Amino acid sequence: MADLRHLTSRFPRAGRVRAIYLRPARGVPAVSVASVLAVAGRGLVGDRSCEKEGGPRLGHKRQVTLMQAEHVPLIAGWIGQERIDPANFRRNLHLTGINLLATRKLFADQPVRIAIGHDVVLVFTGPCDPCSKMEDALGAGAYNAMRGHGGLTAEIAVGGTIAVDDAVRVFAEDTIGD
Repeated sequence: MADLRHLTSRFPRAGRVRAIYLRPARGVPAVSVASVLAVAGRGLVGDRSCEKEGGPRLGHKRQVTLMQAEHVPLIAGWIGQERIDPANFRRNLHLTGINLLATRKLFADQPVRIAIGHDVVLVFTGPCDPCSKMEDALGAGAYNAMRGHGGLTAEIAVGGTIAVDDAVRVFAEDTIGD
C-alpha cells in the first residue's frame, strides 16, 4: 500500500488551461488572451503584477493566480446566477481537469509544482482568497460563495509561453520525470 507522501504526489491525468486573463490595472476589467509570456520571478507580461511601477516583482508570492474552472458554475449556483463571466474573478489562469486544492503541499520537503505546456513551471505559494471586491463584481454573498474556491497563487520558476488548451501536469519534487 502506498504511503501518504506517494499518494499526494500522484494525479490521475493532466489538466488543461481553459482560459487566460490579464489584469492590466487595478479597477480595470480583466482581459482574455489566447496566450501570454510568463517571466520567471516576475509574472505574466501585460498583467499588473508583472508590470508594476518600480521594476520587476522578484520573489513576489502572487506572480500568477490560478482558479479551478470547475468551480465557476458552483459559485454561480451559490449566488443564484445561471452563469458568471470567469473574467470577473480576476484570476490569471483557469485550469480544468485537475484538482487544484489537492496541489497544496503536505510535506515541507516536497513542494508541488505544475508544468504548463512545454516550458513553464509554477510553484504554488498559497491560497488566493476572495476579497471584498467580489461582492461588487458578483453580488451579495459572493465573498462567502468563493471561500475555499478562490484558487491558488504561484511563483513562476521557469518562464515561457502559456496558451489556452496547453496541458497542465502536476508533480511533486520527487516525481519529476515519472
